[in-house]
Amino acid sequence: MTDRIVRLANFVMPRSGGLRTALRALGEGYLAAGHEPVLIVPGERYSDEQTSQGRVITLPGPVVPFTGGYRVLIHRRRLAALLDELAPDRLEVSDRFTLRWTGRWARERGIPSVMVSHESLAGLLTFAGRLGSVWADHLNSRSFGAYDTVLCTTSWAAAEFRRIGAQNLVQVPLGVDLDLFHPCRYDAALRDRYARPEQTLLVHCGRLSQEKRPERSIEALVALRAQGVDAVLVVAGDGPLRARLQEQARGHAVHFMEFVAERTAVAALLATADVVIAPGPIETFGLAALEALACGTPVVVDATSALPEVIGKAGAAVHDDFAGGVLQVLTRPDPSRRAAARSRAEEFSWPAAVSGFLAVHNSPPVAAPVVAPVLEDPSAVTVP
Repeated sequence: MTDRIVRLANFVMPRSGGLRTALRALGEGYLAAGHEPVLIVPGERYSDEQTSQGRVITLPGPVVPFTGGYRVLIHRRRLAALLDELAPDRLEVSDRFTLRWTGRWARERGIPSVMVSHESLAGLLTFAGRLGSVWADHLNSRSFGAYDTVLCTTSWAAAEFRRIGAQNLVQVPLGVDLDLFHPCRYDAALRDRYARPEQTLLVHCGRLSQEKRPERSIEALVALRAQGVDAVLVVAGDGPLRARLQEQARGHAVHFMEFVAERTAVAALLATADVVIAPGPIETFGLAALEALACGTPVVVDATSALPEVIGKAGAAVHDDFAGGVLQVLTRPDPSRRAAARSRAEEFSWPAAVSGFLAVHNSPPVAAPVVAPVLEDPSAVTVP
């Protein structure tokens, strides 16, 4: 049976990362499965086009200050009219800020709805202190009450809903393009550009914004060199902290790349690195880290995030000592650590993720959390 699956998302733009990747891969999968996916996102101006992920409609939306250009959908009347016109069979919402009302819209029309939690609201609001935690619980309570199902990609992401009593949770991990992100993308010329043969090449690949804590990667490079490790760091990404990070890195062996739009170029960089650092403490899944593993490159991650669930034993999870995590990874023979990284990534694929998401869409609202068994127990992989 063909369903029209209308998907809504905020904070998507040409230079956005994981969410944009996930939306595209899921849309392509829905289309290949015979469904009719329609994605609605904010942008500078209106557009409506057919793409590889189905129909994509862009509605004008304002830029959120201090986010580096991210936009949101706020014109409720216009969006509601468009939703009525589209008459979806299923509604999938990747947002919990300005779009929460769409859950009620769907319920009033008998349309099954799924809210996909791609970010940790509790984590984002920790920057506001204790009051932020109170607001996160309040807003999360409204979110899980608005939709038939809340889909989380890791147990870590589901925890902020579980602790406030949400019962309509399911868990489905995301995937990775195992053909695009592959060890064969190793590029000797790229490596020669940034590092000598005897040097350790570290890579930070991600948005340069406060919640991602990119300064920790630079601190790790400085600490490693102070301990006599001949390492260099390549920072690939863009964002509001770029100028500040360049100042922090002045005088150190740090190279900043411009935003890398071409996915094959990203894969080449990840495959060529010796170690990738993913220091974000509130990552709910971490697609960039999984892409690095698929390229055969181990990853050092923040132990307090969801990433230990994803990387398993194919890297290191640390609390603050990212330099120590890099050293831990480097003690393992290169062939075995690269094989372990690739093997772990092969447990995740986009076809499996698409099947999981479609199973949620085709199921009645759940009464209890469903935990996907593929993810690792974080306590088994965290190191001091």
